[in-house]
Amino acid sequence: MPSTPAPETTAPLLPPGPLDALWIQLGGTLCNLQCTHCFISCSPKNKSLDLMSLADVEPYLVEAERLGTREYYFTGGEVFIVKELEAIVERTLQQGPVTLLTNGTLTTLERATRLAEIAAATPYSLEFRVSLDGFTPETNDVIRGRGTFERAMRGVENLVSVGFLPIITATQVWDPSENLNVIAGFSEELRRRGYDRPRLKILPVLKMGAEAERTEGYADYERITEDMWRGYDASLLLCHASRTVSGRGVHICPILVDDPAGSIGTSLTESLDRPYPLTHSACYTCWQYGSICSNASSAPADGGY
Repeated sequence: MPSTPAPETTAPLLPPGPLDALWIQLGGTLCNLQCTHCFISCSPKNKSLDLMSLADVEPYLVEAERLGTREYYFTGGEVFIVKELEAIVERTLQQGPVTLLTNGTLTTLERATRLAEIAAATPYSLEFRVSLDGFTPETNDVIRGRGTFERAMRGVENLVSVGFLPIITATQVWDPSENLNVIAGFSEELRRRGYDRPRLKILPVLKMGAEAERTEGYADYERITEDMWRGYDASLLLCHASRTVSGRGVHICPILVDDPAGSIGTSLTESLDRPYPLTHSACYTCWQYGSICSNASSAPADGGY
């Protein structure tokens, strides 16, 4: 569940930057899995945010192009649930690079092939981020559900077979002392599966949603203060130069897409008109680690790599 915001008088204000990236909550909060660490508690039954159609996405694409947006991310929920996914990707690739965030379990060879054909015929690149939280069924499936490791790995194999180099994205649900072993384990397993140039991105845990129930929520002190903000480079935060859209409107970031505190308007232009108070505990995690949602490599600071 969302944590309670601290008084706004203690929170620094994030100045709006350019709209470099647009995140689109294509899969809403619907997902074929129900992971125990999901920060917006996605599941097959969570309809808090609906799936988006091409008609829903189109106005935001038009506005984003006018504002100079340079890249696009599709997330959820699970994007492969969306029937119009291929059409939406094809449309978006006409104006910028696209990244699809997926759990990989629904990424069939047929759909991977179709997406490869679409990407080959358009001027921009198509990337995939596939979520796994362990390099064995035993370590992954306790978080993502029985059988999900093998299904996700088949999805990775399908993507690799048609020429994609998916970024394997893992949330650090293991002890930090195991970081190097986990990285080596992922690399070995992916190479064994035919992915000879594996890419891995480690994410810190966001202590909200299902994760707050699995372990613990944020402590009261885990907030950005004015002292912490002084001298900090705002461009390190994803929200400085991006916005997220859903069927409900515009949000400050994909982490707060289902939190009323993250709602900042009905149009992208409106959302860039004023500073945003960094009151949420999730802001503290991003302050620690930077733009954790972007494709750039990121890992907990004590990870040792």
